[in-house]
Amino acid sequence: MATRIVTLYRRLSSWPAGRWLFSRAVCLKAPYFGTIAPTVTVLEPGRCEVRMRDRRRVRNHIGTVHAIALCNMAELAGGLVTDANLPPGMRWIPKGMTVEYVAKARGTMTAVAVPEVEPVASDAGYELPVAVEVRNAAGEPVFRARISMWLSPQLGTDRDATGS
Repeated sequence: MATRIVTLYRRLSSWPAGRWLFSRAVCLKAPYFGTIAPTVTVLEPGRCEVRMRDRRRVRNHIGTVHAIALCNMAELAGGLVTDANLPPGMRWIPKGMTVEYVAKARGTMTAVAVPEVEPVASDAGYELPVAVEVRNAAGEPVFRARISMWLSPQLGTDRDATGS
C-alpha cells in the first residue's frame, strides 16, 4: 500500500508541471530544502530521485556545487524515500550522516536514495540506514552519503502521551 506522500506524488506528477509543484510543496513544508531548488523526479517505495541544477547560488568559491548543497539534496532524497517506506504509526528524523566526496560536482546533479533495509513497524525506536548517491549529468558519481534515520512510534497513534 502506498504511503500518503507517494499517493500525493503520483497524483501531482501526472499533471503538467506536477513534479515541480510537488517539489515546491515539499519546500514549503521544509523551507531549507528550497535553497537548492530541487525537483523530485522519482518517488516510489524503495527509491527517490531528486535533481538539482547547477546555478550560481549553489556553487562554492572554486565554481563547483557546494558540499553543503549536496548534503542538503542527499537529506531531502533520503527523507522522502524514508517517508515513502514508512510503516503506519511510525515517524522519522535524521540522526546522522556520513559523506564521501568522490569527484568535483559540476553541472546538473541527480541524487538517488534507497533504504538499505526494509523498515518495519516497531514499539521501540531504531535506526534505518539510507544510501544516497549523487551523480553528474554524465552519470558519474560525485558524492555518496549514508544517512541514519531514527524511526520511532508516533505518539497519539494507539498510544497515550507516555508512549505506552
